[in-house]
Amino acid sequence: MTNLALFDLDHTLIPTDSDHEWGRFMVKLGIVDGDTFLRDVERFYADYKAGQLDIHAYLETVLAPLAKYSRTELAAWHDQFMHEVIRPTLAPAALELVRSHQEKGDLCCIVTATNEFVTRPIAKAFEVEMLIACEVETIDGAPHSPFTGRGTGIPSYREGKIVRVEAWLASLGKSLDDFPKTLFYSDSHNDIPLLEKVTDPIATNPDATLRAHAKAKGWRILDLFEPS
Repeated sequence: MTNLALFDLDHTLIPTDSDHEWGRFMVKLGIVDGDTFLRDVERFYADYKAGQLDIHAYLETVLAPLAKYSRTELAAWHDQFMHEVIRPTLAPAALELVRSHQEKGDLCCIVTATNEFVTRPIAKAFEVEMLIACEVETIDGAPHSPFTGRGTGIPSYREGKIVRVEAWLASLGKSLDDFPKTLFYSDSHNDIPLLEKVTDPIATNPDATLRAHAKAKGWRILDLFEPS
């Protein structure tokens, strides 16, 4: 029977934080105030690593610049971002991990706290169709309308990842219990709530807190980006 394979993105499938890098990229392009924006982003990033992130305040800050530009301009900049920043980091081991689940016929989904504008093209690079990410509001709710600069819906962060995954599965007429195995790959202690919900939690390139937790629980630990 089909298993369910869930993947975090940043520092799990890619060896960097795509939201953090996108912020730095916007500074490089000159489309945000460099000093102020970087200071805020670094503060939020520290809060995230400490498990103290105010996800709503964070989204308000990082999404605001998207409202200032057309979708055409943003798409062109993101193409450049993918070419210059993301694609050079894609590791064969990570691509093969996802591919191995797809070849088994597993239902695959990337579940990330980074927003969908930044991450959808990255999910596409992994050939993963289903993405659960923090949603970005558009002016009239249509997919290709201009962004308002605000988030919408339940953020896919910490326990929010459980809510979003369960809602997605419910839309398919399924639940976590319907799969022989449910696997979740993540690097972050912020994902312990969802890791605790699946049958096969896999601490992937784990931070120190998650590594210690995984060892105590007897979870599998996978280091994708170590030199071979």
